[in-house]
Amino acid sequence: MEKVIKELTELVKTLNKLKKLVLAPSYKKGEYDSHSVDCPFVFKHKGKFYMTFVGWDSKGYRTGLAVSSDLLTWKKKKMIMDRGPKGSVTQYNAALTWIMRDNDLFGSGGLKKVNGEYLGTYHAYPGAGYETGPAVIGLCRSKDLLNWKLEKPFLFPEKKNKWESGGLYKSCLVENNGKYYMFYNAKNDKPENWREQTGVVFSSDLVNWKRSKLNPVLKNGKKGAFDDLFASEPCVLRYKKTWVMFYFGLCSDGHARESVAFSKDLVHWKKSNEVLVNIGKEGEHDSLYAHKPSIFYYKKKLYHFYCAVKKNPSGKIGEIKHNEVRGIAVATD
Repeated sequence: MEKVIKELTELVKTLNKLKKLVLAPSYKKGEYDSHSVDCPFVFKHKGKFYMTFVGWDSKGYRTGLAVSSDLLTWKKKKMIMDRGPKGSVTQYNAALTWIMRDNDLFGSGGLKKVNGEYLGTYHAYPGAGYETGPAVIGLCRSKDLLNWKLEKPFLFPEKKNKWESGGLYKSCLVENNGKYYMFYNAKNDKPENWREQTGVVFSSDLVNWKRSKLNPVLKNGKKGAFDDLFASEPCVLRYKKTWVMFYFGLCSDGHARESVAFSKDLVHWKKSNEVLVNIGKEGEHDSLYAHKPSIFYYKKKLYHFYCAVKKNPSGKIGEIKHNEVRGIAVATD
């Protein structure tokens, strides 16, 4: 396995960064993406490239869709998932983070239907503000990728599982041999010692879900490692007989970086412990965080999309007051 890890890590390195954001916030009051854009998910559909992304307007998350003809120049199309009515689970947040797609790392990047519909996963936080309160995860379905029907959440943080008792985050849904695997990162309930790790739940019918006894299947690294605080935001694809999990690590130095882990069975994971996408220099668009991967392959080139964050010393951009600049960036091989 060590030889496979070394070879595959070299295969998925993306060292060439585009030195600017490919998708930025609107910085206009009242718009769903006024303050930040986050959590890219890139796919191909009917000959075009699309990206779902999560916009934040200081109240909560809503989900948008962007389109591109070359994977580098993106245009926002519209908001595709709005907040729900008062009292609903999505009253403040509706963050679509994954749509079930072709599993192959070097495949088409196309989507897969289940019972004639596209199948996605979303998460929602119970309070207003930035990721306020313990989030839950649910499924959502669409026939046209523009209009989504949200099902009731099926996964809630379990208090008995200390590693996830503080709430759930981004999910990634994979189907393999008739079984569904949903990966998700979660946090403990100790703000003074905040940790995030990644777990998985299984289902054969998308109704009944069971947690892996090995959760968290991707744990934090040792003190001083690039992922000693967070091992988060799974993006799981397959290369031949090996499963590849792209994820980000948050280090106690205050920075987030992208890395990768490998598995033969989707449950037992082995980290490469190498950084695939590092932070940039002071002042660059990803000088604070380079995190939250979405991987896409086209014409013999691997595109590693990620959320890039830098500090905003002025505290204001356009009509918006915000202490950071958070948008979508890309690195290639």
